Amino acid sequence: MSDQPRRPRKPYRRPQKDPVRILAFDALRAVDERDAYANLVLPPLLRKAREKEGFDARDAALATELVYGTLRRQGTYDAIIAACVDRPLREVDPPVLDVLSLGAHQLLGTRIPTHAAVSASVELARVVLGDGRAKFVNAVLRKVAQRDLDGWLEKVAPPYDEDPEDHLAVVHSHPRWVVSALWDSLGGGRTGIEELLAADNERPEVTLVARPGRATPDELLAEEAAVPGRWSPYAVRLSEGGEPGAVEAVREGRAGVQDEGSQLVAIALANAPLDGPDLRWLDGCAGPGGKAALLAALAAQRGAFLLASEKQPHRAGLVAKALAGNPGPYQVIAADGTRPPWLPGSFDRVLVDVPCTGLGALRRRPEARWRRRPEDLDAFAPLQRGLLRNALEAVRPGGVVAYATCSPHLAETRAVVADTLKHHPAADLIDARPLLPDVPSLGEGPDIQLWPHVHGTDAMYLALIRRTA
Repeated sequence: MSDQPRRPRKPYRRPQKDPVRILAFDALRAVDERDAYANLVLPPLLRKAREKEGFDARDAALATELVYGTLRRQGTYDAIIAACVDRPLREVDPPVLDVLSLGAHQLLGTRIPTHAAVSASVELARVVLGDGRAKFVNAVLRKVAQRDLDGWLEKVAPPYDEDPEDHLAVVHSHPRWVVSALWDSLGGGRTGIEELLAADNERPEVTLVARPGRATPDELLAEEAAVPGRWSPYAVRLSEGGEPGAVEAVREGRAGVQDEGSQLVAIALANAPLDGPDLRWLDGCAGPGGKAALLAALAAQRGAFLLASEKQPHRAGLVAKALAGNPGPYQVIAADGTRPPWLPGSFDRVLVDVPCTGLGALRRRPEARWRRRPEDLDAFAPLQRGLLRNALEAVRPGGVVAYATCSPHLAETRAVVADTLKHHPAADLIDARPLLPDVPSLGEGPDIQLWPHVHGTDAMYLALIRRTA
């Protein structure tokens, strides 16, 4: 036995609780465990933290960046973490993986110093996982810290020349099938798809809509953080740090939060020339109410009536809230657009913004890219065709239907329109591009595809169809 005296054991130190990182971890667990969306989970968590933890604007901004940055880069971070552990990633407990991903984002996607990112992540692991698994987190993150993001991508992403889709999937953190689908929809070479995938990983601006007759863009532009929209005459963008809830017109429902792409869909339908009267409009998939509120305001200026229909009763309630106070005549109902209660030929203008995979809004819902599967397209296809078919029945001869979807996937856009028109010969596509004369790069027509990297909007698709008989 050695005569050397034993070194005294270090006294136990309680883990330091970091409310910002604990909140970010809780949000990621909700997204993973409950299939929740971060944009729905995070606001109530932040409100509670302001009340109980005294969160300030900097705390809220850091928590938001940790959650959204980790979700956007999840595929990239998974590939990097997989290279730093000695087991398949599926064998790492999901809560441990969430802590590792948060740590990887701090190390590779923020300006947080390396030692601070590692120590803060280890302390988080001690609080939410226990001391034993915190040691594993510490060991893995020290390996992650040995390279910067570019160095890791060079190691874990296959060369572009050998497998371009897999290379782009790892580098830009999208599932391979989504990369392939977006590339098919976009066309062209490497530059365009890289710009699109990069745009999906950028934080989107908050865009407001001044509902005509109820608010003006000038009123919204009086806000400190406000700048004009790019394309919609009703749009105002809030620069970083702008809070929609602080805008009086938003609190009063005279304005709302609405992506400029969604505004353009409503504007194009309202601008489409009609043969005959212009008295009755229908929004056949109205929830949660953004487009319906803009359409109702535009209809009111012409003395037209809007019927806003939404299948889900709770979403119909959101529509009613969005339309409350509209000066013109309107009605909100809970009804299924594939089995409509209205008579054929009842409307002059009809909008169907159909349920879809949401691949056009990955900037706002980054977790959707990991949640969706190719087979989801087959599940949506009958519904999308049924809604468009019934919309064409709902409009009178000479009237116009707008088919819209927040997905650029060809199976949800042109394929739906082409298949439906094949069985409805008394309908023709209208060239939608002249109805948005200030918007560039709208493609060959007659339909329109907007893009985040080109227009700064969600990837909204729009086809305008006139019923001829």
